[in-house]
Amino acid sequence: MNNDRRIMDIELLRGIAVLGVLFHHLQDSLFAAPVPLLQAITAWGQPWWGVDLFFAISGFVIARSLIPALQGCSTRQEYWQQTRNFWLRRAFRLLPSAWLWLALMLLGCIFLNRSGAFGTLHANLQATLAGVAQYANFRFADSFYNYEYGTSFVYWSLSLEEQFYLLFPLLILICRKHLVWALLALVAVQLFTLRTPILMVVRTDALALGILLAMWSAQPSYLRWEPTFLRRPWAGVTALVALSLVLSFMATDRFTFTHYRIGTIALLCAVLVWIASYNRDYLLPRGVLKNLMTWVGSRSYGIYLIHIPAYLLVREFTFRLQGAGLPNPGGHPILTLMIAGGLIALLSELNYRFIEMPMRNRGASLVKRLGTSRTAAQTSGATSC
Repeated sequence: MNNDRRIMDIELLRGIAVLGVLFHHLQDSLFAAPVPLLQAITAWGQPWWGVDLFFAISGFVIARSLIPALQGCSTRQEYWQQTRNFWLRRAFRLLPSAWLWLALMLLGCIFLNRSGAFGTLHANLQATLAGVAQYANFRFADSFYNYEYGTSFVYWSLSLEEQFYLLFPLLILICRKHLVWALLALVAVQLFTLRTPILMVVRTDALALGILLAMWSAQPSYLRWEPTFLRRPWAGVTALVALSLVLSFMATDRFTFTHYRIGTIALLCAVLVWIASYNRDYLLPRGVLKNLMTWVGSRSYGIYLIHIPAYLLVREFTFRLQGAGLPNPGGHPILTLMIAGGLIALLSELNYRFIEMPMRNRGASLVKRLGTSRTAAQTSGATSC
C-alpha cells in the first residue's frame, strides 16, 4: 500500500464528521432561541460522534506513515530526526490556521460583540491562552457546567490531537514490539469506563483503534478481510446510513450513564474508517454528491475552526439588523442557515488556499531542506576523513 496516496473515502468520512459537528452546534451557537425542529431531531439523534470519527481517522492516517518511518530507523539519531520532521510537518499543517482563528475570535469578542454572542473578554482571553498552549481540553473539562469557557471551545479536541502527535512517537519508542498490546489495553480499559468530564476530554480509544487499523493494513490478512460484499448496489450506502443512525442514537442522552457508550462509538467509527481505508467507493458511489462531500472533507480542518465564529458573526449581524429596524433573517431559520453555510464555505476555501496549503508546503520544504543540509554535512565529513 502506498502510504502517501490520498484516500478519497477517508475525505468522505471527514466531510461527514465535520457536517455532524456543524449540525450539533447549530442550537446555542447559531440559534440562541430554541428551534423546535432541531430539538425534535436531537432528541433521537446527536451527531457529535463526528469528533470521535475524526480521532479514528487521525490515528489511522498518521500511523500508516509514521510507524513504518520510525521502525525503519537504524540509529537513535535517525529516529529523532524522523520524529522532528513529523512534529515540524504537523506544526506547519495545524498551528497557523488554529492561531489565526483564535486571534480573529478574540478580535470579534472585542469589536463585533454588541449582541454578546462572542461572550466575555476575560473568558475568551483564557480560552485563547489554552488553545495556544494546548491545554484547551483540560480547561474545557474544568469549565463544564462551572463557568464560561469562551468562543473557542472546539479547540479541546485539537489540543487532544496535538498532545497525541507529541506523545505518539515516544510511545512507539517505549513500547517497540509491544505497541499493539499497549494500544489494545488502552482501548479495553476505556471501553467499560464511565466517562467523567476529564475522561471525556482525554479519550484516546478512537485514536488507538485508528492506529491499530493502520498497523493491520500492512498485514496480508487485511486484504483477505476486505468487505467486498459492499460492492453490491447500495449495500455500502445502506451500511453508512445504518451505522450513522446507530451512532447518532447512541450519542443521545438516553445513553449518558452507560459505561460502554463512548467505547462503542469509537469502535463503530473505526469500522467506518476500516471500510473507507480500502478506497473502493464502498460507502458512497462516485458522483456529484461524493465530489461535494470530498471537497468538504478536504476543507474539514478549516470548517471545524471557522464554523463557531461564523455562526456567532451571523448572530451579531442579525442582532444589528433587528436593532436598526431592517428586515431580519434571524426569524427565518432556513435563511439564517443558508447565510451561515455560505459564509463557512467561503472562509474555509480562503483559509485552505491562503493559509493551510501554503503553510503545509512551507513545512514540507523546511523538512526537505533540513534533510538535504544534513546529508551534505555527512558527505562533507566523510570526504574530509
